[in-house]
Amino acid sequence: MRALQDMPISFPGLFGDWSINIDPKLLDVGNGIYWYGVLISLGVILAVLFCAKQAPKYGITEDNLYEFVIWVLPFSLIGARLYYVIFYLDLYLDENGQMDWGRAVAIWDGGVAIYGGIIAAVIVLVLFAKAKKLSIGALMDVGVMGLFIGQAIGRWGNFINREAFGAETTLPWRMRLWTSATEYIEVHPTFLYESLWNLIGFLILWRVVAKMRTFDGENTCFYFAWYAFGRFWIEGLRTDSLYLFDWTFFGQPIRVSQALSLVLFLAAVTVLVLKRRQHPRVEDLFVTRRAKAEAAAQAEAAAQAELLAQQAEEEFPFPAAPKRREADSGKAGSPEPPAEQ
Repeated sequence: MRALQDMPISFPGLFGDWSINIDPKLLDVGNGIYWYGVLISLGVILAVLFCAKQAPKYGITEDNLYEFVIWVLPFSLIGARLYYVIFYLDLYLDENGQMDWGRAVAIWDGGVAIYGGIIAAVIVLVLFAKAKKLSIGALMDVGVMGLFIGQAIGRWGNFINREAFGAETTLPWRMRLWTSATEYIEVHPTFLYESLWNLIGFLILWRVVAKMRTFDGENTCFYFAWYAFGRFWIEGLRTDSLYLFDWTFFGQPIRVSQALSLVLFLAAVTVLVLKRRQHPRVEDLFVTRRAKAEAAAQAEAAAQAELLAQQAEEEFPFPAAPKRREADSGKAGSPEPPAEQ
């Protein structure tokens, strides 16, 4: 079921007759500039700025982070689109069953999936970290904070698009959407659930987990465990889920995001528990090891400079400065006093 994008949105259980009616298209230029894209861009900008300030705490320079962002953004967008097309493949086949590549690449018509973007981002991150000789876990620990921020803001694009909502409900915070000029539905505002879930996760990660880190990748484990747990629950409420082909489980179709969320949650919790036992001290962190290595390198450079200075002094000693002759008396060039008679 799809809601009309030119009809108002309201929350009758909270605000009575008050409603809002925002056009999903902000500017009618080219294929259009949509609020969805604007909000995602805003989320990316805020995420990058925040992560750049946090990066040195993880042994990552700001330049490293900005260069990584240049690589990861386009590939994440491709991954998000590819993931969606694969699981909605029937929408992109023509009448002969052949792939309609024009429609497949028309991302401006909608259709991206966050998990596809995350998978692509992880692949790029691993390759980038290896190329720059950075810790994969440390770089991921910085990046997941940005994911929380971007997702918390980007979900409001679903609100303006009147999409990604849940099943019908009578709860006080239900959202009313119109499916025709005379008919409406009152549904779970799942965009809001996920936005708030990500915001809470970000605050816990930033203010608690990050300060208790003892191994690189700990923030990452928390992110996947937290997000996957919430997404598993929220996905069960949605009416527009991607399904795993025609596969079923106990007679029910398998939602892709729920299946992936369950796997990620179990994997993240397992790694978190095992790694905390293996690395109970902060000395194992990449930032700690890098700081020690830099301090040792600076000390070695200073010692080498001092040794070179000593060798130079021994090989080329400076002559002692000659003493200045003092005049017997008076100023230079003055006549000598007469001898005594």
